[in-house]
Amino acid sequence: MDQKIMEKRTNIIYRPQKSQWQNILKRERKSSKNDYGTGLIVENIEKGGDKALLSYLKIFDSLDIEASELEVKPEEFKEAELSISEELKAAVDCAISNVRKFHAAQKSQDIAIETMPGVVCRQKNVPINRVGLYIPGGTAPLFSTVIMLAVPAQIAGCKEVILCTPVGKSGKVAPEVLYCAKLCGVTRVFKAGGPAAIAAMAYGTETIPAADKIFGPGNSYVTTAKQIVSKEICAIDMPAGPSEVMILADSTADPKFITADFLAQLEHGKESQAVLVTTSENLALETLNELDRQMATLSRQEYIAESLGRSVIVVLDTQEQMVDMANEYAPEHLIICTENYRETAEKITNAGSIFLGNYTPESAGDYASGTNHTLPTGGWAKSFSGVNLSSFTKKITIQEITREGLQGLGPVIETMANAEGLDAHANSVKVRLG
Repeated sequence: MDQKIMEKRTNIIYRPQKSQWQNILKRERKSSKNDYGTGLIVENIEKGGDKALLSYLKIFDSLDIEASELEVKPEEFKEAELSISEELKAAVDCAISNVRKFHAAQKSQDIAIETMPGVVCRQKNVPINRVGLYIPGGTAPLFSTVIMLAVPAQIAGCKEVILCTPVGKSGKVAPEVLYCAKLCGVTRVFKAGGPAAIAAMAYGTETIPAADKIFGPGNSYVTTAKQIVSKEICAIDMPAGPSEVMILADSTADPKFITADFLAQLEHGKESQAVLVTTSENLALETLNELDRQMATLSRQEYIAESLGRSVIVVLDTQEQMVDMANEYAPEHLIICTENYRETAEKITNAGSIFLGNYTPESAGDYASGTNHTLPTGGWAKSFSGVNLSSFTKKITIQEITREGLQGLGPVIETMANAEGLDAHANSVKVRLG
């Protein structure tokens, strides 16, 4: 292993005071107030459309194309399908089937209830008309994210599903991304990445239609772009930045398994983070030693090494403290490898997705178990859920009141409206009741 890579190490911190936890668990953040040019990119694409988008694609992706070449053509989908191995096709089919089953089970029923005589209130579920999916590319084209986003969009009944993703070094979209897009009902695919793609889907260009809601993970620049457009014009799924995992483990955990999950998360990118929290000093030391051994066998050592410097192993005295630390950190992924892992999981209130026991790797959720891998990061799991079927729908309420119903409810409305000083509201009841 390269000497510079070997110098990157994860530290063990023994029994820190609770007042120190926040500093230990600190994530690297890029403030949207200092967005490193992202806001300017968004503004230019809002004003300049295709022309501005193409200029940014040339600068950042070395992609020199015309507007007519932005959209992936039918022959490119055919070419992609032919290049996919039968083994991968079978794996994709299995993953799609599991994701479809889990998300189809999330369908909620429309409701109707008479809250008082003559007053009926309803709620109906309506799919979002046009959704935009962002699929990271670059060093690792995440075709699994196509499945995670397009399948629930399809089940929800979204009429249009557009997808933006950067091209690879070949100047083409990864064939796996195109194959999954076609299988999962994506309507149109465009060759665009980074914050420029987010802006294009938010405001629309001459070629890329404006979406009503944008989904998908990305680096800190993509996340910042999503937050910018969400304040002005377009809804987003959640703030989803660099990937992260926290592992809660005791002496019953296998250090080889723990290490494998630790490293799996770090290979996502240089901004990723992994945190092991354990009550076992031996496990902490064994995991630290195992990191070098397993890392030497992996291909993305440069990314892992950079993220190791942001990662940490923490030794605490009790499982109660581990739970408290997990809820404070609010991890995107939480792996629980303790003797009583089910009981521990019930105490978790802040996490994107939880993985239980020694034989539930986080990668199962990333690919094929059925749960969604588009999850809140950076502590946002304290207030956001991961993507699910309801993310692709709206709930519209409806009320219908008979004359008799208004006779019973009207005085309540009038009294409340008058108390707020809004006599026109009260009058809207009064004129009906004569």
